[in-house]
Amino acid sequence: MNGLFLAIDSTGFPSRWLSWQEAITQEVLGKVSYGFGDHEFTFTGGSNRDTGLPSKVTLKSILVLHGRTRGSYRNATISLSNEALFRRDRYMCAYCGSVDSRHSLTRDHIVPLSRGGKDQWLNVCACCPACNAKKGAKLLDELGWELLYLPYKPNHQEGLLLQNRRILGDQMELLKAMIPKHSRFTM
Repeated sequence: MNGLFLAIDSTGFPSRWLSWQEAITQEVLGKVSYGFGDHEFTFTGGSNRDTGLPSKVTLKSILVLHGRTRGSYRNATISLSNEALFRRDRYMCAYCGSVDSRHSLTRDHIVPLSRGGKDQWLNVCACCPACNAKKGAKLLDELGWELLYLPYKPNHQEGLLLQNRRILGDQMELLKAMIPKHSRFTM
């Protein structure tokens, strides 16, 4: 199993991704209220010393954990990384519109760091190597360029979508229902 389980709190708020090992641990510790979703996974372990039968744990793809997610965590976003940035921007250069593989894209600071810009979601975009070389440490006004799309700071649910490459259909459906209408994930 190389997919991840989506953990949600008792109020229905998606909190985080769990590896299969973490999911089994949560189940064994009694922290899973119930599971739901279209996918079910059964894991077998060692033999029970009393019965001699192999142990089994069956989990659904979405797990409801006991308790609520703390307020500050609900408003959190994911850390800025190149992988998450390129996925947010759909592997498209914000200046010329070329779609490129994540291996050749670069992180561009719209307002360069050398000119007071910050390394944060609202000041970065995906950029192809050619545009990055042309832009250098210049401002967009100096080049007469405009952004093809506006950068934004992903909310928590969008962050979960950006963190996982192998999202199951039922997990995607749940997360997409909770993201803002302006998100690029709704397209």
